Amino acid sequence: MDKKQRIEELVAKLNEASEAYYNGRDELMTNYEWDAMYDELSTLEAETGYLLPNSPTQTVGYEENNGEKEAHEFPALSLAKTKKIEELQKWAENRPIWLSWKLDGLTLVLTYDGGKLTKILTRGNGTIGTNITFMKQAIKGFPLTIKYKGHMVVRGEATISYTDFDQINLTIEDDNEKYANPRNLASGTLSLDDVEKVKERRVHFYAFTLVSIEEEIPSWGARMDYLEKEGFSVVERELTSAEALPEVIDRWTKKVESGEMDIPVDGLTICYDDTEYAATGSVTGHHATRAGIAFKWQDVSAETELEYIEWSCAASTISPVAVFQPVQLEGTTVSRASLCNISEMERLGIGKRSTLEIIKANKIIPKCIAVKKSEGTFEIPEECPVCHAKTEIRVSPRGNTKTLHCTNPDCTAKHVKKFTRFVSKSGMDIDGLSIQTIVKFINEGFISKFSDIYHLSRHVDVIKGMEGFGEKSCDNMIKAIEKSRKIHPVNFIYALCIPMIGVDAGKKIVNTIGMDQFLERLSQGEGFDDIAGIGPEKSNSILLWYQHPGNKETLEELLKEVTLEKVELPNNKSGKCLGLTFVITGDVHHYKNRDEFKAYVEAEGGKVTGSVTAKTNYLVNNDVSSGSSKNQKAKQLGIPIISEDEFVQRFG
Repeated sequence: MDKKQRIEELVAKLNEASEAYYNGRDELMTNYEWDAMYDELSTLEAETGYLLPNSPTQTVGYEENNGEKEAHEFPALSLAKTKKIEELQKWAENRPIWLSWKLDGLTLVLTYDGGKLTKILTRGNGTIGTNITFMKQAIKGFPLTIKYKGHMVVRGEATISYTDFDQINLTIEDDNEKYANPRNLASGTLSLDDVEKVKERRVHFYAFTLVSIEEEIPSWGARMDYLEKEGFSVVERELTSAEALPEVIDRWTKKVESGEMDIPVDGLTICYDDTEYAATGSVTGHHATRAGIAFKWQDVSAETELEYIEWSCAASTISPVAVFQPVQLEGTTVSRASLCNISEMERLGIGKRSTLEIIKANKIIPKCIAVKKSEGTFEIPEECPVCHAKTEIRVSPRGNTKTLHCTNPDCTAKHVKKFTRFVSKSGMDIDGLSIQTIVKFINEGFISKFSDIYHLSRHVDVIKGMEGFGEKSCDNMIKAIEKSRKIHPVNFIYALCIPMIGVDAGKKIVNTIGMDQFLERLSQGEGFDDIAGIGPEKSNSILLWYQHPGNKETLEELLKEVTLEKVELPNNKSGKCLGLTFVITGDVHHYKNRDEFKAYVEAEGGKVTGSVTAKTNYLVNNDVSSGSSKNQKAKQLGIPIISEDEFVQRFG
């Protein structure tokens, strides 16, 4: 194959991978492989002068498949990249520069006019993005209103933390819906139409540049300070110089290697503090030459011998993990790496005995990138490691990916969501039992039902020796479990995982009939539809839940382990909000959040609902004049729309 043919092949492969990557679908190759192909393509293009117009070296990102498209006011160009500090120093010249993280998420462009957020566009192909303004309430990290009343454009990165990524992925039961990494999840999330689903995934925006403002702010650092004062989350940054770059980069790199970074990053960036000078650069390909430059870490790899494959069950999937002879990588000892699924094992060529090449992707996640030598064939377990039921291989229609599954619908590992709800803050509030820890304990056989959590002290000797645990963390977990033995009845009801019964329904039950009466009615098979806000459907859900022998047993076992706090039934015959129904929408500022606002209304004898109906007395919205659907509905029904300030004046 000649060089031109190889260029055409590389462009086709990289573009196909980018299309999947930017649209939140299954990844076709690892970042490591993509970078290697991109570097090869750049070298061949420089050698031959043969440039295809659709080459990823000449384009920015990739256009999303869905959503309404709109042109950017200012082209969202990408930064030139290097893996050499000397090239950064040369670029920096002798000017003051800022170093910040190269966040690994999805670039968004925000536009403000008249003090209000008017538009959110994805970067798309750099010239045209997708309008996702309807998601403004679902993404954290930026204000909906600002003090500045002129025209302002802000660019930043929408990210999902590693913690949230792990939690979300472990509870996704359909393998076709699982994501490869936080960036893939962020991209997939922002292509959804369901705002509530987006909100659940905790997407967070970090501003990395103030693109345009009508005021004179010539310093990039001052611009970032300005955005922070206006209420934006802003990327971490440090003012430095070309001379100091080696020391600063080393220090920042160690932050990533130490594992203290929960926000995904895939490198560092530098930019000039002098924004006027930065704007004088030319545009080469898809880069503005003085807008900034990105530094990507050299991947450090190590070879090691596979010891065995561990199969771990979570949700509906049994996933393979390579356990190998420990190696030192990026300052830490690594002995395990996820192999994702059977298809990935086949692609790598894993055998019963294998020599593996391991890296830490983005200096954080251990990853097997190649098999150097392989003997024999890996074995796929015929039994689930948790319940020992028969396993089966399924092939996903999207990507033909082979995954292993447990065939037992009642396998404990398939109920990870219930365990995470049980230990959550709204439930038993047991700190130290993350979703990853729960999965680990389920696979070890320590947990098969809720009450087993209160007997984990039997396994402390083993737990202290497990990876990721030590004496202190184990002791803290046991203390948190013991502390949870005294629990508020509302939290206890939520923790039981009764379908359709959340915190609000729990409050209505406890505040109306009390916990003793709740348990009495359960045992007698009496309903709860006489309680305001419960109704026949929720009442029936509670009774059906209790009729299941396993659930009745769960409740009885838990009542032996915990003490329910005594709650006096409230006297709602008085109160400033007595008999009134409110709908609260938008941001609040007097109260810490809408939950606190709601709690106040209920304590004063009022009621808070989620939608505006003829029974609503007041809609509380700090943006009284907005054209939102709730405001429009309230106006149609003649329901007063009041601000939070007005609510406080009238009711508290």
